[in-house]
Amino acid sequence: MEYGQQFIRIYHEVYRLKTKRIAIIGAGFGGLSAAYDLSRKGHQVVVYDSDDGPGGLARGFKEPAWKWSVEKYYHHWFASDQHVLGLINELGWRNKVIFPRPYTVMYYKDEFYPFDSIMTALTNPIIGWGLSKLRFGMIGLYLRLTTNWKALEKVSAESWMKKWAGQSVYEKMWAPLLQGKFGDRYMHDVNMAWMWARLHARTTRLGTFEGGFQAFANAFQQRLSEMSVQFQFGTIIKEIKHINESHLKLIPAGKKPEIFDACLVTSSPRQLAGMADGLSQTYLKGLLSLKHMGAVVLVISLRQQLSREGYYWFNLPKSAGFPFLALVEHTNYLSPDYFGGDHIIYIGDYLEPDHEHFNLSKDELLKRFIPSLARINPEFRPDWVKKSWLHRTRYAQPVPLIHHSENLPEIRTPIKGLYYASMSQVYPWDRGTNFAVEIGRKAARLMIEDFVC
Repeated sequence: MEYGQQFIRIYHEVYRLKTKRIAIIGAGFGGLSAAYDLSRKGHQVVVYDSDDGPGGLARGFKEPAWKWSVEKYYHHWFASDQHVLGLINELGWRNKVIFPRPYTVMYYKDEFYPFDSIMTALTNPIIGWGLSKLRFGMIGLYLRLTTNWKALEKVSAESWMKKWAGQSVYEKMWAPLLQGKFGDRYMHDVNMAWMWARLHARTTRLGTFEGGFQAFANAFQQRLSEMSVQFQFGTIIKEIKHINESHLKLIPAGKKPEIFDACLVTSSPRQLAGMADGLSQTYLKGLLSLKHMGAVVLVISLRQQLSREGYYWFNLPKSAGFPFLALVEHTNYLSPDYFGGDHIIYIGDYLEPDHEHFNLSKDELLKRFIPSLARINPEFRPDWVKKSWLHRTRYAQPVPLIHHSENLPEIRTPIKGLYYASMSQVYPWDRGTNFAVEIGRKAARLMIEDFVC
């Protein structure tokens, strides 16, 4: 018995020696997932976020009459999103994930046609007939089957699609998508691997969590708190200093500095560049060379349904005169009963961070956007609008240029103990909560490996 107690005492002393105090900057899904894995290994984790709660870009808001929250920026899961769905399984909440079947359409010559998969696109007249339709179908099949995305990142999506799909199909189907996502400045230079990733694994069924993404983020935070993870919301980290071989100092705005053994940053590349003191010039140059688009999203509650056909997602080409990229009728995906009978729509756009829409007021943007709703439903009247909310972020969509994999920043930064995991590194996959979970857990694994060494 005495020997056993001594063994246990020695074990705990050794275990405590391996325990690290870790800071995570960002309470989005990547930061929360990393905190989960690090805490399960016995490390002391503190999560900082400038917002007043968890969720990051998937954070939601809720009106008093609503049972569910609405995400500030439209979010959903695909049935193929194994990382986030796997995490939810681990947490024991898989029964709270639902997968309705909404309908996506594309605008063409004053009509809307199905566009949520290669098969449905084949049924509409946008791509033409005969050889064009055959080429379109064969390209879709190839991109679904191939896994050689490395070869595709060597060419632009524009040149690849023009060659294999043809000029006409490119201009009607793919150019509007590239222009809407990346604007005139970058649409010609985005690599084909990005397009491959969008077509390779996405599904027509779209998933969400009962109560909304915020309900999942809140439940996840609660579970982490029960695991002794600490949260400091409403806190901006001004600087991270490397004070010696074993410690980092975090300097929060208006608060006392804290000392940590390691730190994981999950914010934008420019934020990391601005807060981390002592990054090498090579790593710093790489961070600052990464391009990204911002997002401007108006959420509007209406007194009645906008789309008479019940469409969920409208792809709207800028060339057709729409002043935004997408209109999403959230309550054609989820019942208005969850939102007190309100009909919820998103009006969203990806824009360069210096675009004027980042400076216009909500009322000014409504004035620009509202007239286009009559093109969705001619009966629409401005008095259908009950309330609106404006959300903007300058870091929403990384821009993957040719040979983009060569430019990705390493998770292990040149500063010992400082790690970086963001949506800029999930390439070739597109940004989203699924890949935020993947990169967050990957970072946690690397940190755990380094702690053992």
